[in-house]
Amino acid sequence: MNGSIAQTVRLGLKSLLLQKMRSILAALGIFIGTTTVIWLVAMGEGVSYQAQQQIMELGATNIIVRSIEPSAEDGSERVKLYGLKRDDYKRMLSNLPSSIISRSVPIRELQRQFMVADRMFDVKLVGCTPGYLDLNRLGIARGRWIRDRDDRDNVIVLADQTARRLFPSENPIGKKVRVESDVYTVIGQTQPRTASAAIGGSLDARDYSMDAYIPLETFRHRVGDQIMTRTGEGFNFKGEIVELTQITLTVNDVEDVDQTAAIVENLLAKYHTQEDYAVVVPKELLQQAERTRAMFNALLVIIAGISLLVGGIGIMNIMLATVTERTREIGIRRALGAKRSDIIQQFLTETLVLTGSGGLLGVAIGLLCGPIFRATRGILNYLSPEILPPIVQTLEPRIALWSVLLSVFISLGVGLLFGLYPARRAAMMNPIEALRHE
Repeated sequence: MNGSIAQTVRLGLKSLLLQKMRSILAALGIFIGTTTVIWLVAMGEGVSYQAQQQIMELGATNIIVRSIEPSAEDGSERVKLYGLKRDDYKRMLSNLPSSIISRSVPIRELQRQFMVADRMFDVKLVGCTPGYLDLNRLGIARGRWIRDRDDRDNVIVLADQTARRLFPSENPIGKKVRVESDVYTVIGQTQPRTASAAIGGSLDARDYSMDAYIPLETFRHRVGDQIMTRTGEGFNFKGEIVELTQITLTVNDVEDVDQTAAIVENLLAKYHTQEDYAVVVPKELLQQAERTRAMFNALLVIIAGISLLVGGIGIMNIMLATVTERTREIGIRRALGAKRSDIIQQFLTETLVLTGSGGLLGVAIGLLCGPIFRATRGILNYLSPEILPPIVQTLEPRIALWSVLLSVFISLGVGLLFGLYPARRAAMMNPIEALRHE
């Protein structure tokens, strides 16, 4: 039995090698389809992994409550009052059990102009509490972080790029920084921190490189809640009153996230007459990202499957032409005692050899997705650094084992499916008519 199968395979290979170029072109469609399945899924997995890592950095047990500026009905308000209040924060702490909440971090942030000597930059000033450091996984490169006892002191911690721009050639610790009309003493500098990309419409992109951090109480007393900005020329001003930009609550157990978020929403809805806040749960975003990944992978597999289908049609066409060309050979084999099952087995073997070789080569190239992608990205960056979007610059393809197995299974299935009809057509030939064929 094994000898018969081996002989059939050898005969199939010999027949295919007689038409090398035609065999290569027939296998090329399967090769492209198999490689496409692996590559597209690897790219999709890489993008999905990035999104999930960004969500995990936010913390799957975090509840993020943000102030949102409501749209003005007539635009006539010169000073708009909206957003989270300090009383909201106090109500959350008093209504949520301490056994559920492990950390609470309120912040107020605002873009301000920083000045040192003749250097001037726009920096995001963040009023925060000591818990902000661990919440956002920041590290201290020099000096120290904000402490509870700093309270209303004029002390400031600079982010990595902020410090480098304001103090390009000196240690910033102990130096003075002017922020608008106030002067602060630098007590620390954070380590470089990778920016987080925007996720859907729920979370904005966050760049920590050009920040500066002061105690929340210092922000309240030095900057204040009311911010006035000039609109146009003259003395036209427009302002806003916002007490807190964001409140982040960390829950001990992920199972309590949904219930805690519901309590927070109820508390806010009770004391807010307008929709000037949003409650975001990264756990929900994580589940949404997982669902999106599954849908994205399904779409990619369908697209790649169409490519394999086209390749299969090409192979059927080639095999039908082969059957016509080898009609006399089929007649001779039938005359010498070959059964119809032998003829079917021969042509199916040839088809499976074609699709199998194309599929295996496609898998080999598909597994090289990472190195080929990185090399191509490096060449494009060398030619023109601005040509690639930021997400491609950091994307790392992730080969999914299931995509490799699926592509091999589909390629062999395509060979079996599209090779069956030509094989049956060859087997059903009348031996006498086949021998007469010229």
